[in-house]
Amino acid sequence: MRSAFLSPFRFYLVFAAITCVFCSLAGRLVYLQVVKGDALRDSARNARQNFSVLLARRGDIVDAKGNLFATTRSLVEVGVDPQAVQDEDLPKVSKLAELLQVSEVEILKAFSNKTRPGNEFSGEVRPIRWTKIADDVEEDVYRRLMELEIQGVYGNFKHSRLYPGNKLASHVIGFVNKDGIPSMGVEKTVDYYLRGQAGWREWERDGRRRELLQYRTREVPSEDGLNVELSIDRMIQDMVERELASVVEEYHPISASIIVSEPSTGYVLAMANVPDFDPNKFNNYEMGNLRNRTITDVYEPGSVFKIVAAGGAMNENLVTGDSIIDCSTSITMRGSRKYRLPRDDHPLGKISVEEVVVHSSNRGAAQLGIMLGASRFYEYCKSFGFGARTGIGFRGERRGTLHHPKRWDGLTITRMPMGHAVSVTPMQMHSAMSAVASNGILMKPQVVRRVYDSEGKTVVEFKPRSIRRVLRTEVAKNLTGMLAKVVSEGTAKRAKIKGYLVAGKTGTTKKIIDGQYSNRHHVASFVGFLPANDPRIVISVIVDEPKMKPGRIGYGSSVAGPAFQRVAKEVIGYLGIRPNQTDEELATMLSGRARAL
Repeated sequence: MRSAFLSPFRFYLVFAAITCVFCSLAGRLVYLQVVKGDALRDSARNARQNFSVLLARRGDIVDAKGNLFATTRSLVEVGVDPQAVQDEDLPKVSKLAELLQVSEVEILKAFSNKTRPGNEFSGEVRPIRWTKIADDVEEDVYRRLMELEIQGVYGNFKHSRLYPGNKLASHVIGFVNKDGIPSMGVEKTVDYYLRGQAGWREWERDGRRRELLQYRTREVPSEDGLNVELSIDRMIQDMVERELASVVEEYHPISASIIVSEPSTGYVLAMANVPDFDPNKFNNYEMGNLRNRTITDVYEPGSVFKIVAAGGAMNENLVTGDSIIDCSTSITMRGSRKYRLPRDDHPLGKISVEEVVVHSSNRGAAQLGIMLGASRFYEYCKSFGFGARTGIGFRGERRGTLHHPKRWDGLTITRMPMGHAVSVTPMQMHSAMSAVASNGILMKPQVVRRVYDSEGKTVVEFKPRSIRRVLRTEVAKNLTGMLAKVVSEGTAKRAKIKGYLVAGKTGTTKKIIDGQYSNRHHVASFVGFLPANDPRIVISVIVDEPKMKPGRIGYGSSVAGPAFQRVAKEVIGYLGIRPNQTDEELATMLSGRARAL
């Protein structure tokens, strides 16, 4: 037998090959462990570890009776990791498409598109680890699709804002956009309390993207937002919005607004505008629809503003309700200065201050303003809240226009007392009339009553706040008696309610078009309260450019007065405001009280 023979050449060839292999492996190990070690360790850690934000649930918004205006629901964003998709799961795509209401073609495209090309800085092709298939999926639907057990399909939970009332109180509530940012209304005003505090979590996952609970390292839980209770009453809000719909159907105005509040507290029971919007679909509306016109739109108030001159003159003891004003002349003298007075719609002659208010005399109001003088009249305008924000707290509230006497011309002192040369928001005019109804005290208007936690415990309470006294109590009651006669005998008879003494004032203002007062474009308004002897509610109705039949003018008495009456009747029935006397007895009682004062 011959001994095994191996040639030197073959031996060294095999030895060199084996050495190269081991050197290659050693070099690769050095490259991976030393050169690329840090980068690969970070990549592995990032693939295994995860950091997630735990979003806080936004608090609810409810009305004064606890009815939901806004709430938060959990939705799921469903997607797929294309790298994890298995061929045996493809037959389940049709069922997945049915549940998500997405086409099968779209789902298969998401399943098959596994890589994305590099950018101009890196030509490296990258794997796709997440492709969104459907957004805003309900939780029950998500649970059903998870039962299909399709590898790589999973969802991310998120919070979504829901407004159950749709358009109801939309300008009061506001909305939260898709990025979770509040944009207006109560959502914006009390966002600090509603939004809560987000938490975070660090955790690890396996190759199937399942959480490994034993490797959950750190977790800071989220704190849900607090809830907000409004002064708005859902039922009264609905009454107001139905009335606005009737006004739009009958008169087709550019816009209209109605406000209802409690004069003694300043709490707003209803606030609505047309045009309006659905906060669930705010993107579908024009920007003008989102505007809360009760605080953003200004107009010349017209005759409603006469309460300032009448109240101020009586408060300064310059006149009483029985003082006589000569409204037959177009010119009056004050010292050595001559004033040209505005026209009245009908000749009135010499009438009392009470009749100036009841019959809405422009000349009478102008003379009351002249008696006060520019400085005092301006101070009363400011005291009633004009020229300043009401403080209701909504974003975008305007101050209106009230110029200092230094900027007045020769006609301003005779025109401003009748509601010209001044602009106000509906809320400012509403608050001013509320001051008369609340015995001369200007209250801060509020829509938020309290902030409370999940157990119903009050965290912050927004109590009624008085701003200042505008008129003495006896003057406010005397002025109330005059405003009651405006409804019973004067320009606002269509606002009367059987069994109740209503006090209020109409306003019909010509709009300025191309720098001149137009005879065809008007703002009709009525602001009133009831019962006049013990006011429970104040209601303002403002209608911008009601479309009337040819030859007719949209007066506040004919457009806003009847709308006030219809809303007031419904609110009376809902709140159970019962009359104690007949109209005649109430009128006699209030008239006697005014004379005694």
